[in-house]
Amino acid sequence: MTNTAISRHGLERRRSQLSDLRRYLATQEHEFETLRSQVQGFVLRYVDTLGELYLELDALESQLHSATSGLAEALRSSGVDARSPLAPQATSLPVLPQLPPAAALPPEPLSGLVEMAPPTLKTLYRRAAMRLHPDFAANEADRRAREQSMMLVNEAYAASNRNQLEMLLLAAGEDPVRVSGGNADALRNWLSRCEQMVQGRLRVVQAHLALLTVHPMHRLWLAIAQAELKGLDPLSVMANRLRSQISERRQELYIGQRLQPQSSLAQAFLHRRIERMGAAASAS
Repeated sequence: MTNTAISRHGLERRRSQLSDLRRYLATQEHEFETLRSQVQGFVLRYVDTLGELYLELDALESQLHSATSGLAEALRSSGVDARSPLAPQATSLPVLPQLPPAAALPPEPLSGLVEMAPPTLKTLYRRAAMRLHPDFAANEADRRAREQSMMLVNEAYAASNRNQLEMLLLAAGEDPVRVSGGNADALRNWLSRCEQMVQGRLRVVQAHLALLTVHPMHRLWLAIAQAELKGLDPLSVMANRLRSQISERRQELYIGQRLQPQSSLAQAFLHRRIERMGAAASAS
């Protein structure tokens, strides 16, 4: 087991860099949440002003679809090659991107940086013998296992195989600090893991921030805010347009529900509906 050196100064520098990265992440998360809160506030205004009108329009479009589909079926039954219009799509409520929960960073190894000289090969051997010697067996099965382990310990010591001795000691439950002469590896791994997690979270936050800034509701919010600064009321204009569409659909529905397939107006009415909605695929 190789102990990669890290000085106390190096540890503090890496900790400082990690703290800076976490502060930057916090500012990015705050920027996202602030912008999302602003856009969500606009979405609530938008839905409050236009939501019921969209619902009414959707209901009329659905009734119109039923009427025109029935008309198309009646025309086909009469020998007329008539296609049905596409079904209308209901107006969906705006949904803004939302950050997933952040994973907690792993805890720092206890005691901070432990600076300790690596034990000698002979010391490792003695510690291995104390842990694995068959004389300390609890029962016969344990004795046989210890005998096998001690054979490996003796072979590693005879071959000056420090890595093998370290692995045997660690497998036997020895404290890594007493095996490698410090906890530099654990600290380096902890720092690297924390840095990777914070950088990964930062990428997630920045991706969500980019999605939010190109979201249609964000763009509409900016456009309406600029218009309102000029004294205009674009939401009221949009509401009036929806009311006009609702009035038109009511008239269409009144006609469509009363048209007979033999009427000269039936095909023209169906054609206008298909021009606006598109035609459904022909039944095979």
